[in-house]
Amino acid sequence: MLKNIENDMSNQYSHEKIIQLRKKRSAADRRFKTYGLIATLMGMAILFFLLFTIFSKGYSSFQKSVIELEVSYDQETLKITSDSTYEEQVKAKFFRVKKNAIAKALPDLSKKDIKLINKMFSINVDKEIKEYFLNNPNILNTTQKIFVTAHSDVDQLLKGNARRNIEEKKRKLNDRQLEFFDEFVSSGRLKTKFNNFFFKNADSRHPELAGIAGSFVGSLFTLMTVFLLAFPIGIGASIYLEEFAPKNKFTELIEVNIANLAAVPSIVFGLLGLGILLNVFGFPRSTPLVGGTVLALMTLPTIIIACRASLKAVPPSIKEGALAMGASKMQAVFHHQVPLALPGTLTGTIIGLAQALGETAPLIMIGMIAFIPNIPTGFTEPSAALPVQIYLWVESSERGFQEKTAAAIVMILIFLFLMNALAVFLRSKFERKW
Repeated sequence: MLKNIENDMSNQYSHEKIIQLRKKRSAADRRFKTYGLIATLMGMAILFFLLFTIFSKGYSSFQKSVIELEVSYDQETLKITSDSTYEEQVKAKFFRVKKNAIAKALPDLSKKDIKLINKMFSINVDKEIKEYFLNNPNILNTTQKIFVTAHSDVDQLLKGNARRNIEEKKRKLNDRQLEFFDEFVSSGRLKTKFNNFFFKNADSRHPELAGIAGSFVGSLFTLMTVFLLAFPIGIGASIYLEEFAPKNKFTELIEVNIANLAAVPSIVFGLLGLGILLNVFGFPRSTPLVGGTVLALMTLPTIIIACRASLKAVPPSIKEGALAMGASKMQAVFHHQVPLALPGTLTGTIIGLAQALGETAPLIMIGMIAFIPNIPTGFTEPSAALPVQIYLWVESSERGFQEKTAAAIVMILIFLFLMNALAVFLRSKFERKW
């Protein structure tokens, strides 16, 4: 009987201990979930803060400040007539028209005032006046009210990015120019409108005229080069290593080196491009061709690893069934395995291209950091790229380039989002589940 009592007490103690252990385990589970939730919320908060900061600084770059001018297209000033040819109209004296329009921008301006107010306009004003006339040649000998681009200093002041309540020597605009500024604002002749220059112009020394068209086209040419080089080579290498290469120490060494190359810093590939492509093979410097070749070498390991993983994910029964039906190994691989592995392969390729889009160090090493004021039209023309353009602008002391830096980052983020969305779409569309 005593023994039975001892057993009951022992069982009761064990039961209480089990209950305590379960409570501790449940508490540990709750703490882990809480820590995980806190970490997730912190990550989302940091990401939101980062995106909010970039967008809040960059959205103003999509607007530009313009000032209304009364432009007199007098034929004696332009030195043309209504019978002049298009070529003669292009060569007309539009700079004189601009000079006269600015001199009459406000009433009772002295010669000193005209010099000061002239600095409040972009150097591109005469070109805008010219384009307006070429698009409307029947306005000869008439006066037109045209909104022309303001100088970056005026633009930043109107957007609130520059302070005016500081001493004169620390401002871009002096006291007299502030008076002109206030007159333009109060009369409704100074306002903001959509900044088409940001999307259609290449880089410029003047912030109000600078755009991303040149670097965007350069990035497109560079990514096309990356795709044309890295995709077929990466797919071919993946198929050979996974299906046809003999399993020996040599192929194992290749596989290890491919995995190691995926972790090599991008600047090393830039040094490779500088030392081999430029100095040995004589590739043209600062072009999408050499930039794309360097980035293709960097992207190859990513594509090879993704493609091999996709090939391994295809059930072996697919290939075995094809072989059992009399297909050769080549036919089984290319007619059955490769099409089924294509979704993962495309996903890996697009992710590799997205990584290449944001690389800066290799492009700096091969000279794609030069100031390029033109939009490239081919793979061998000097060009910039979006990340390098951002690097150039962020190094500038001009306040107008700071908002353009944030706006260019926004464009890269949008581009990356679209590329990742395309990868997800292709994977969901073509992926098969077994």
